Amino acid sequence: MKTLIIVAHPSLEKSVVNKRWVEELSKYPDKYTVHELYKVYPDGNVDVEKEQQLIESHDHLILQFPIYWFNCPPLLKKWLDDVLAYGWAYGSNGDKLKSRKAGLAVSAGIDEEDYREEGKYHYTLEQLLAPFETTFRYCKADYRSFFAFYGTENETPADDLEQSARQYLNFIDSL
Repeated sequence: MKTLIIVAHPSLEKSVVNKRWVEELSKYPDKYTVHELYKVYPDGNVDVEKEQQLIESHDHLILQFPIYWFNCPPLLKKWLDDVLAYGWAYGSNGDKLKSRKAGLAVSAGIDEEDYREEGKYHYTLEQLLAPFETTFRYCKADYRSFFAFYGTENETPADDLEQSARQYLNFIDSL
């Protein structure tokens, strides 16, 4: 079973967490296909048919991105709008995501305690990611939750980063 990882980071080369995750995923090309949206579509014009075929050729789907203004980066939103089309992902004949295991992998730039109802921003990460879960469920995908790394605004200890890379792969493999 091969997993497609849709990576949407506007500046992956400057990233700490997402870049490390991509490096780890790339060690196992037989298990994971890493698809970097900002590298493939620098002009923002998504090839819908190509993206749909890519999804269809994989068993599982992960969307990997940094939390960007408490949402996803704009190219991922465009990708979702364009690729998960009526008649393909949903609707009377849209069943291409049906029962496909799907999940999210996110890097959150603030500390975990800030993502609490009593925290600084009054919402949990689960609450902020609910639209993605709802989208997958609407398309009848088998949504499997999310993997998160918190607190990347400040210095990230190397041990924490390495541990997160291993845990991320375990998360994907447990889908």
